[in-house]
Amino acid sequence: MNPATVSESLTYDVVVVGSGAGGLSAAVAAAHGGASVLVVEKADVCGGATAWSGGWMWTPRNLFAHADGVHEDRAQPRRYLEHRLGDEFDAAKVDAFLDGAPEMVEFFERHTALQFVPGAAVADIHGDTPGAGTGHRSVAPKPVSLRRLGSDVAALLRRQLYETSFLGMGIMAGPDLQAFLHSTRSGRAFVHCARRVSTHMLDLATERRGQQLVNGTALVGRLLRSALDAGVDIRVATAATALVTDPSGRVTGVRIDGPGGARTVSARRGVVLATGGFTHDIDRRRELFPRTPTGREHWTLTPPTTTGDGISLGESVGGRLDRSLASPVAYCPVSLVRYRNGRQGVFPHILDRGKPGVIGVLADGRRFVNEALGYHDYTLAMIEQVPDGEEVCSWLIADQQYLRYFPLGMAKPFPIPTWPYLRSGYLSKGRTIRDLAEKIGVDPDGLEKTVTAFNESARVGEDPEFGRGTTPFNVKSGDADNPWPNPSLAPLERGPFYAVKVVPGSFGTFAGLVTDSSSRVLNGDDRPIDGLFAVGVDQSSVMGGHYPSGGINLGPAMTFGYLTGRRLASTTGATR
Repeated sequence: MNPATVSESLTYDVVVVGSGAGGLSAAVAAAHGGASVLVVEKADVCGGATAWSGGWMWTPRNLFAHADGVHEDRAQPRRYLEHRLGDEFDAAKVDAFLDGAPEMVEFFERHTALQFVPGAAVADIHGDTPGAGTGHRSVAPKPVSLRRLGSDVAALLRRQLYETSFLGMGIMAGPDLQAFLHSTRSGRAFVHCARRVSTHMLDLATERRGQQLVNGTALVGRLLRSALDAGVDIRVATAATALVTDPSGRVTGVRIDGPGGARTVSARRGVVLATGGFTHDIDRRRELFPRTPTGREHWTLTPPTTTGDGISLGESVGGRLDRSLASPVAYCPVSLVRYRNGRQGVFPHILDRGKPGVIGVLADGRRFVNEALGYHDYTLAMIEQVPDGEEVCSWLIADQQYLRYFPLGMAKPFPIPTWPYLRSGYLSKGRTIRDLAEKIGVDPDGLEKTVTAFNESARVGEDPEFGRGTTPFNVKSGDADNPWPNPSLAPLERGPFYAVKVVPGSFGTFAGLVTDSSSRVLNGDDRPIDGLFAVGVDQSSVMGGHYPSGGINLGPAMTFGYLTGRRLASTTGATR
């Protein structure tokens, strides 16, 4: 927005610090309720980690499930969370989320530019847990053209993360992704992919950026359109440097610093912290992340601006960081991509681990986890099982048959050549399993023994060691066209063999400010700090540091953001 917008009016009903899913959800809900809203964003674009995410939101009992005839009682997802969260289960917060999620989806779908597609086939990760769902508990943003959203949105929107795109073009989980994986096996899929890629190339030639928005960029783009349509003032390249309080301790505003200089903005109703957590705060990582002695043994997929500003602002007025969670961070296994220009990228291993014909091993050559579990589970197992004193890492191992159909990290399947990744050292290749093991520094005897045992069981569709392929989540992470008995399992038999090194990374933090079920930040006496709220990952995770299903960061972020914005707008005195 024009800096003059802020200089002319220094008082708003609501000030939101941060522009990811939680912050924009709060802003849109408050503005629709009649409040005047300012969003300040430290980066020069909006979206934070949300824009680089898959965009999926865990929202049980939503209107799309009802439309498909699925009418779950709240007790079902609640039972699932009770079992998965254990001692970290907070009944008040969980109930607030489960009650608010369907309401949030319906509000955005019916009243804003944010439209959804249902996740009818997206299963919960731990299918053997009581209350687990086999689908209909998730939604994602509907793909949209950036042209349709408008030039004002384009000027504010963070671009797609290169590592999770194809030449900068996002690919959406579901039919779009399946078409790309089957482009060499299906004429219809080939036509779909050719149309998508040719359109993207034309967009790059004419607009110098992709116009087909999917995943997190579609979510943020649609939220930005919704916010601007509702009259929200959005200012980028503007940092919140301090909170303002009155003599009673109530938060009454924010000091900001941006292109228009330093100034104070008053907030009549409240300030909402939504700055995206602290994944780039080296000191906090060193203190809180396990197996991270210097704070640098961790690779995050979040933008570099996620340095814990919201946490620090909350602490400055008496808030506190929640240190009681099962995990302080939402893990994801990543590989490091070194480009010829010297830049280093970070690639998240979400898709490849569950496909048939790949296994994950440690330095001794043994498997250590069901590879088709969630990304958080895979990384936790790696951290827990690598011996003390050794580098925390693993290797994904696959054969030639696998690479014909599936990606291995950044290396794309046939017909995309693998030689650039072999040349850079990102991908390793061996004529035999022993040859590959020697090249990557893995115990050759151990890896040969592991592959032999795995192959014998995979041929009959079984994994007696870890039970891979026995849950709906595992099966749907596999390949329905797999010729072997289990969609998630296939032997590694056809050389040459390939490997990529995997290390701990993250999508964001779980440890945020302690809040109540209304997202009010609590002080050391567990009393609300009047006028201060936290949503997104600035709020301590309602999941208690667990990862029971995909979308458990964005679903609560959108839900608590919506509920907070609605409450602030309904407070007496809101004006436009």
